[in-house]
Amino acid sequence: MTRVKIFSTANCPFCVKAKQLLKKWNIPFEEAMIDSDMAARREFAAATNGARSVPQIIIDGECIGGFTELTELHMEDRLDHLMTT
Repeated sequence: MTRVKIFSTANCPFCVKAKQLLKKWNIPFEEAMIDSDMAARREFAAATNGARSVPQIIIDGECIGGFTELTELHMEDRLDHLMTT
């Protein structure tokens, strides 16, 4: 089971950056494109409590937020802890 899921759209530069960072940090993730998949859009609404911006990143079922929150977790050395527990 993938621990990290990223909800994104095709034309979102922050989505691209978030995915690049996850790849750089060797964190496997599943991507759900909410602009082309209605089931993913419904899952996005439920998993993020109605968020309206992308990317939205889910780690172990908990929405951590988007690109900014992802980089903050990494800079504060909290991302490694989330991924090792």
